Amino acid sequence: MHNSNKQAGISRDLTRRDALGLGASAVFISGCNKASDSGEPLYHGNNFSNGASVLETPLRGEHPSTDRPFRLNFAPHFGMFEDSAGPDFISQLEFAAAEGFRAWEDNAMPIRSEQEQLVLYEAMKRLDIQMGVFVAGDRKGWAESTLTSGAPDHADAFLSQIKAGIETANRVGAKWLTVLPGQSDPGVRWAYQMANVIDNLKRAAELLEPHDLVLALEPVNTNEDFPEVFMDRTYEAYLACKAVDSPACKLLFDIYHHQVMDGNIIRDLDACWEEICYLQIADHPGRNEPLTGEINYANILQHVYDKGYTGIIGMEHGVNTEGAEGERMLIERYREMNTMLG
Repeated sequence: MHNSNKQAGISRDLTRRDALGLGASAVFISGCNKASDSGEPLYHGNNFSNGASVLETPLRGEHPSTDRPFRLNFAPHFGMFEDSAGPDFISQLEFAAAEGFRAWEDNAMPIRSEQEQLVLYEAMKRLDIQMGVFVAGDRKGWAESTLTSGAPDHADAFLSQIKAGIETANRVGAKWLTVLPGQSDPGVRWAYQMANVIDNLKRAAELLEPHDLVLALEPVNTNEDFPEVFMDRTYEAYLACKAVDSPACKLLFDIYHHQVMDGNIIRDLDACWEEICYLQIADHPGRNEPLTGEINYANILQHVYDKGYTGIIGMEHGVNTEGAEGERMLIERYREMNTMLG
């Protein structure tokens, strides 16, 4: 772990928990930083041409070519290559494309302006970059028992955010909307809370199905990062997806969170494979890039590759070493993993 990095005009110390607490009117919302005190990736602020309007940023150049594409579809995010590409978002996309990345995550996409969304979409289309997940649903940082309590106002707010997420997804060519159910309600038994979550997920799936969009249900760990969340086990999210029984409600398997809670990653990937729509990776401890911690990503990614996975693998982590040198080391670690695939 290293200290937070600086960026003119935008704090890079904001954790994901804090970022989700910002209202939709916030101008800046942090992206993934090099590291986060909570271990959770950060959101990055609107940054086009050093703070200029997104519409002032030209879509520069032609599709960058590379002779080193990845066999798996890894997805970086804004801020990950900032020291190499600069703070401008289009430059970061171009840098990533030139390095062979063909997917991208932007959890803050729904709170960007429509103009910004459209410019990012056009840039990704030009660069042959597929849009990955963005966060929909509760943006209160698990400060309330959002989907667990059964409160009508919580459900109504959640469904309104799903409707807004549909508009965003259609605008930027996305397919997956990440949803987290929120905090546990200490006054309600676990089974009743799960029933409330499932009911809300079913209603959301009904909205998403006609648009061929997918709610990506993500459990996050309570052992280190989010002690009060309701859904902290992959098998709980699997159970919920099976109960919803819709192609519009599937499991986001975050290998980092699963390692923190349970381990046995390959076993549990197999156990819930039919419900998985999306993968995210980070190493543990530290929540930085793979090959910097204890998780055996050589075996795990080979297993995923052998199973024929062609979806996106989100790089939801920080960078182990500061500066452009650290970003280059991150890229080379991904290249190393790529060469391991048989």
